[in-house]
Amino acid sequence: MKNMSGTVICLLRNDLRLVDNELFHWAQRNAEHIVPLYCFDPQHYLGTYNYNLPKTGPFRLRFLLESIRDLRNTLLNKGSNLVVRRGKPEEVVADLIKQLGSVSSVAFHEEVTSEELNVEKRVKDVCAQMKVKVHTCWGSTLYHRDDLPFHHICRLPDVYTQFRKAVETQSRVRHLFPTPEQLKPLPQGLEEGAIPTAADLQQTEPETDPRSAFPCSGGESQALARLKHYFWNTDAVATYKETRNGLIGVDYSTKFAPWLALGCISPRYIYHQIKQYERERTANQSTYWVIFELLWRDYFKFVGAKYGNRLFQIRGLQDKSLPWKRDMKLFNAWKEGRTGVPFVDANMRELAMTGFMSNRGRQNVASFLTKDLGLDWRMGAEWFEYLLIDYDVCSNYGNWLYSAGIGNDPRENRKFNMIKQGLDYDNNGDYIRQWVPELQGIKGADVHTPWTLSTAALSHAQVALGQTYPTPIVMAPEWSRHVNKKLNGPGPSPRGKKGPSHTPKQHQDRGTDFYFSRSKNL
Repeated sequence: MKNMSGTVICLLRNDLRLVDNELFHWAQRNAEHIVPLYCFDPQHYLGTYNYNLPKTGPFRLRFLLESIRDLRNTLLNKGSNLVVRRGKPEEVVADLIKQLGSVSSVAFHEEVTSEELNVEKRVKDVCAQMKVKVHTCWGSTLYHRDDLPFHHICRLPDVYTQFRKAVETQSRVRHLFPTPEQLKPLPQGLEEGAIPTAADLQQTEPETDPRSAFPCSGGESQALARLKHYFWNTDAVATYKETRNGLIGVDYSTKFAPWLALGCISPRYIYHQIKQYERERTANQSTYWVIFELLWRDYFKFVGAKYGNRLFQIRGLQDKSLPWKRDMKLFNAWKEGRTGVPFVDANMRELAMTGFMSNRGRQNVASFLTKDLGLDWRMGAEWFEYLLIDYDVCSNYGNWLYSAGIGNDPRENRKFNMIKQGLDYDNNGDYIRQWVPELQGIKGADVHTPWTLSTAALSHAQVALGQTYPTPIVMAPEWSRHVNKKLNGPGPSPRGKKGPSHTPKQHQDRGTDFYFSRSKNL
């Protein structure tokens, strides 16, 4: 039996869960008292690096506060509590070490990007000065960093497919850490600390939009309930590959990303649940595809570990100089959904109103910003950082580098055709009419290209281009091919059984195009 003495502070960051959390497992075996600690770090509420947008927007903050409250309830039910403080983590930790006098170790999960690593360094420095041990864990990925089949992170392949094949054949996903029945208590007399409000952190409380594709709350209990619903209650996971390019509704995709970003659920837990589902219900391309997507998340995290700050630099991972523009008028039109290109505008308004956007939408609006408008990709990345509920530093910046053509495994001149994409994935225009109500009078697929309609048709739909809805701020020559096809040829084939704005049969595998297609005609 180990010699258990003193108090362990578990410094929580993006690991807001009890299930499969190595910190709690380790602390239970190495301490008499455990202090689960969350710090509201003022650094998270400053401006972004290049364009000084607010770093944490209203939707993500609401989700974080819900997750903190949920974790506090979970820990209270286990005989513990979540200690909450506002301040720099290293200062809060130093104060607690002084106050308690019994702290033997500080434990935390390691991250990979510079701001998080700087926090870790400062906490380690404080602990060294105060003669307190530091224990670190790795717990944010499906495959453990130490189990990768590359001898050093610098050997990580620069192509996702090579990475995926190597880990699938040469690595194994670890087992879950057991969930403690009861946790060691807090030291006596330690104040729990109030959970701040949005106003305390100079942020507004967001409105809830009934159209949201993510009407869910933060917290581990909500994450576990979502998995139960998506896997076991509805079997929606068994058709995930067919529906995941949808645009409307809650169940076209897993929607795990916001909880994964804060560590409310572990990727290993999802993996082992998938494996159980495959044994007990069905194993098919859809169940595998959930793991495939978790592997993308892993890959971006390891790319962040390999490349460090190059993830954030304008020249990207390839050190490629491109003539990016910084036109604020174009950027404002993009971020406010006033580009005059309805498929782009619908997606950007959904993001602004709900903090969420489909994967299909993200690929398109990123391509539009970088390839059609030629704007600095970091403008888009920082706007997403501000608004996305599921913002994850490595996935966000990794995906934007992809879209800009300066990330991993680039395809020469990969550019999405906004009209073709809109017709492929929203062929009746239902999604556009949902988010761009000023175009509701235009029926069917015509809503994708209002500028092609006659004056009489626009007048009948009560649309005045340049007045009630903008004319396009840019026109790509390749759009005309699909405008003409829409006007002359037969319409796209009807939707499958999933209803409007879900992936039509002929496009079920299109999600992979973003990464693997050599075709320029996306």
